[in-house]
Amino acid sequence: MDKARTASRWLLAVVMVVAGANHFLSTDSYMLMMPAMLPFKLQLLWLSGVLEIVGGLGLLHERTRLYAAYGLIALLLAVFPANINQAMNNIVVPGLIEETWQMWARLPAQAVFIGWAWWVRHDPVK
Repeated sequence: MDKARTASRWLLAVVMVVAGANHFLSTDSYMLMMPAMLPFKLQLLWLSGVLEIVGGLGLLHERTRLYAAYGLIALLLAVFPANINQAMNNIVVPGLIEETWQMWARLPAQAVFIGWAWWVRHDPVK
């Protein structure tokens, strides 16, 4: 088994579970990032948190790993407009994202997370 890929998968799983939990622990902060045009903002925030948690945990089981990775990729693409909204409107999230450079750094970081999910989606053929 590819130890680097396995370790990376576990790390991504932890990152996604923590990020998902933060949707519930720091709801007010995350609500600041939501684009004004979206309906049901709180429900969408909670849904994305649940999907991050489920996706992160799904990476850890061989039978669900591929679906979890693709689901996380889709989720990362779906929440990208909120990241753009935050950067374009300079929305400060106290205790989370306070500097302008952090807002803009999140945009290419999404591509890193997408690539990361793609890379850990399966073990190489032996």
